[in-house]
Amino acid sequence: MAAPPFCRCGVFKMNPTSPPRSTCTLAVVSLCFGIAAWTVFPFIGAIVAVICGHLARRDIRQTVSEPLDGDGLAVTGLVLGYAQLLLGVIGMLFFWTLLLGFFHWVRP
Repeated sequence: MAAPPFCRCGVFKMNPTSPPRSTCTLAVVSLCFGIAAWTVFPFIGAIVAVICGHLARRDIRQTVSEPLDGDGLAVTGLVLGYAQLLLGVIGMLFFWTLLLGFFHWVRP
């Protein structure tokens, strides 16, 4: 019977023959700009996060020779970017509705 891949302290032993997987750079960029869309670059950061997130997911799915990690990072960047864009559009519609209602009320 083979020994389990855990040592006595409960730490998982890594297989030395498998090479480490690399993370997709576009997925990291998507996550960073998704966070930046909520902090410093509200509109531009959201657009970059969405574009890079879609490109990263395509690269992760299509890469066969060297598998890439980072699908969760890309999805998180997409969610943050789309949420920022959606709330921005809702805010702009609310602002314009209030502005037009105010001018309609002021003008006789």
